[in-house]
Amino acid sequence: MPRIGFLINPVAGMGGSVGLKGTDGNADEARRRGAMPHSQERAEITLNGLKNLPDLFFITCSGEMGEDALRMCGITCYRVAYRCRGTSTAEDTKKAVSAFLQEKVDLILFCGGDGTARDVFVVAGRAVPILGIPAGVKMYSAVFAIDTAAAAALVSGSYNLQDAEVMDVDEEAYRNGILETHLYGVARIPARAHMTQVAKQVFEEPDEERAKEEIARFMQEVMIPDSLYILGAGTTTEAIARRLGIQKTLLGVDVIHNGSLVASDADEKTLLDLAGSCPETRIVISPIGAQGFILGRGNQQISAAVVRKAGLQNLIVVATPHKLRETPFLYVDSGDQDLNREFGESVLVISGYRIAQRKKIYRSS
Repeated sequence: MPRIGFLINPVAGMGGSVGLKGTDGNADEARRRGAMPHSQERAEITLNGLKNLPDLFFITCSGEMGEDALRMCGITCYRVAYRCRGTSTAEDTKKAVSAFLQEKVDLILFCGGDGTARDVFVVAGRAVPILGIPAGVKMYSAVFAIDTAAAAALVSGSYNLQDAEVMDVDEEAYRNGILETHLYGVARIPARAHMTQVAKQVFEEPDEERAKEEIARFMQEVMIPDSLYILGAGTTTEAIARRLGIQKTLLGVDVIHNGSLVASDADEKTLLDLAGSCPETRIVISPIGAQGFILGRGNQQISAAVVRKAGLQNLIVVATPHKLRETPFLYVDSGDQDLNREFGESVLVISGYRIAQRKKIYRSS
């Protein structure tokens, strides 16, 4: 009977919707801004895909670090190997993984973000495979399933083991608009085609800059007066703002109305309030390089609620031809399964001046 070490970082991802760009050391600030935990909810989606498998046994942590989610899903084949006293910390994650190793688990399934992945890897190393249920803000590491359903499919089905980078971002620098990534090691993960994400890539070539300028020129032409434009993170959307004479936050979400900046580094609440005050709202986003995520990675401010407020038909995807060539599929992990399905099988991506190409959206289920 396969033994699965299972843990949840209860505060993972809380900083995303409120614009903190990460929750490491900022859980209290995220709560103060009104953020709600959602990692248990995402873990339960995965567990619901596993609960009818009779041959799995979970080794877990007490309370909100794992046991609560197992109980909510009606899973009884588990044992608590680590008890958390009070609010969980990174040290609790590391101690839990140590307990899992003593229990000789076959796989460690964790729910969190890059910080959680790093803490799990520090203890587990390459001794046992690990797999992340994505619930963080950034998730640059390649140890995560593409979504909650893919995580369940990987655990329940046959898979091969492959190497995957464990990376994390300096969150203080990230909040100041500086992207500094660090490679912490190479883990082993269960993998099947298109079920796990790859490490994020940043494309910086002369042709890339020209392509971004062409996209920006076209977007400037088609912008409709009196419409609200929400610009997601990234260098392509930054080029659009620059074309308009606006200084954009590279790693944040900004809002433009009639050529003027009305909100910088906006959180979900601000986006909802602004969208509610304007007759028409459009969202302009660019997929993460190589990973291909349109929603769900690094732009949680643009939540499912924000997309629904604007209307899915008003979501505009932009990307350079090179980025699209290096990104086999696009992915949507909005946290709203119905909205994910409403995207259909493909999306039109603006890739130059009056040029667009249709890109397939991959679905794990």
